Amino acid sequence: MSNTERKTAVRKVVLAYSGGLDTSVILKWLQDAYHCEVVTFTADLGQGEELEPARSKALMFGVKPEQIFIDDLRLEFVRDFVFPMFRANTVYEGEYLLGTSIARPLIAKRLIEIAAQAGADAVSHGATGKGNDQVRFELGAYALNPGIKIIAPWREWDLLSREKLLAYAERHGIPIEMKHKQGGSPYSMDANLLHISYEGRHLENPAAEPEESMWRWTVSPEQALDQAQYLELEFEQGDPVALDGRRLEPHELLAELNRLGGKHGIGRLDLVENRYVGMKSRGCYETPGGAILLKAHRAIESICLDREVAHLKDELMPRYASLIYNGYWWSPERKMLQAMIDASQQNVNGWVRLKLYKGNVMVVGRDSKTDSLFDPTIATFEDDAGAYNQGDATGFIRLNALRMRIAARRGRG
Repeated sequence: MSNTERKTAVRKVVLAYSGGLDTSVILKWLQDAYHCEVVTFTADLGQGEELEPARSKALMFGVKPEQIFIDDLRLEFVRDFVFPMFRANTVYEGEYLLGTSIARPLIAKRLIEIAAQAGADAVSHGATGKGNDQVRFELGAYALNPGIKIIAPWREWDLLSREKLLAYAERHGIPIEMKHKQGGSPYSMDANLLHISYEGRHLENPAAEPEESMWRWTVSPEQALDQAQYLELEFEQGDPVALDGRRLEPHELLAELNRLGGKHGIGRLDLVENRYVGMKSRGCYETPGGAILLKAHRAIESICLDREVAHLKDELMPRYASLIYNGYWWSPERKMLQAMIDASQQNVNGWVRLKLYKGNVMVVGRDSKTDSLFDPTIATFEDDAGAYNQGDATGFIRLNALRMRIAARRGRG
């Protein structure tokens, strides 16, 4: 099928639409290049910005009111995607809490649902041809609807820089909010309840320190409160359910952790990551609530999980993190790992006390009345009244040393 025939075959497309620079240009471009009807889908994932301008922009370019979807997905996002990921203590390449990656499978899911509802034969996204998001969106879409057509404008058009996008927007009367422009292109940003990310501008030089004015959610540790703050998180089956005695919905709890962590300078990250498409990329991230949650979850697991189960989870975590980072949320292997992880969380119940201060999250207490495996009568440094026979260690040590003793006798130690 020729390029012209392929474009003619598309009658209606659902666009993942933020209302920002890239997707506003894409909306107009789809209408001109494909001559198709465009349905817009804007996801409220807790990015903290007014979403109604996306509706007005879509209407401006002829999208029918009934074909504009603005969906509040905050609860589903945290409950069904963020929390399951944190049950695994998921960190990519030792630092990144996957704030962008974990949102993509939900957006892909909703894109496919709207396409079926609206009778669309294609979906489109604004991910660049250099990024990971194109892989995440499209793997998710194909997993959920193997016959769907996908339009990736960045792999088709010649608008391959932010300056060209801005020029296109100006020519076609597309209103663009220029936050953080300051004489150049705006940062490429992504935000949801778990994080906010920044790429582009002088961040493309990995030696350059981020501008302090760039950060939105957090103060610098130097400017953080001088008074430490204590908080207590309660967990049920591995998920946080209450903060300082108040039961909250998952998205409410994460939003509150973001607020608390932000004012204490917690959760900033400056990272050069290895992208799935083969290049290294520098980005900066703010994940205050996620940083607190990760610390607390590991603390409650420390007293509730069996040692070998905890170690096995730690061995599986890098593979699980890579699956999410690389777009395989809907894959059978991720689902299998998730079942194992969730099974390990049935007895992860209790509370963790934390201290927030100047960019740091410190665990200062944890307990589980029903599921703690910590036995003070055995762990004590005082008289244990025979609860633990220290002499048992002799045979254990000698057996484990046997192979090394044999090798040493052969001069191979």
